[in-house]
Amino acid sequence: MSEAQKHKKEMILEAAHEIGVQKWSVAEIDQLRRKLLAEHGEAAKTGNEYIGEVLKDAGFKIQLAEREEAEEHFEEEFEDILHFKTLHDAEVSLTRLDELARRFRAHGETAAVDRVLEIARLGKRRAEMIARNRKVEEKKRQEKKEIAEWFRIWLETPDAFFDWLEVRKSSPEFKATFGDIEEE
Repeated sequence: MSEAQKHKKEMILEAAHEIGVQKWSVAEIDQLRRKLLAEHGEAAKTGNEYIGEVLKDAGFKIQLAEREEAEEHFEEEFEDILHFKTLHDAEVSLTRLDELARRFRAHGETAAVDRVLEIARLGKRRAEMIARNRKVEEKKRQEKKEIAEWFRIWLETPDAFFDWLEVRKSSPEFKATFGDIEEE
């Protein structure tokens, strides 16, 4: 193994530990690839397949086949589902994710349910990344922090989420910070 390959593997594993995913899907592997490019530039340029192999060889759990099958089978359902440019967009995305998760659970489609949860975790991580990005204006960072919190709560307590969200949106703190999101 060349020194460059050894270094690239170390970069991949270090970034994987930073992201902290338990089961790596295609979406998470792609996120890792983008993170490597952003942090290390050309030195980290590699394909998703190579990253997947490095993670697998290092003992990480890779969940590709079942997820890919679910994605292919329900491709239209998952298409264009994750949007959170605004708080209203985020609410719509979470509503769609919730509807899909409930429908797939009712039909025993566990791989499809896993895919819905994976998309929600990806949305949460993306919102968190934007919320931490100092190049993004403060108001947008606050919105993304709020959206990340919405995803977290939905992932932890989906049955209570929409009741919680209504209470949250009517709170004085929320209204002072974000106003009425239906007007966006």
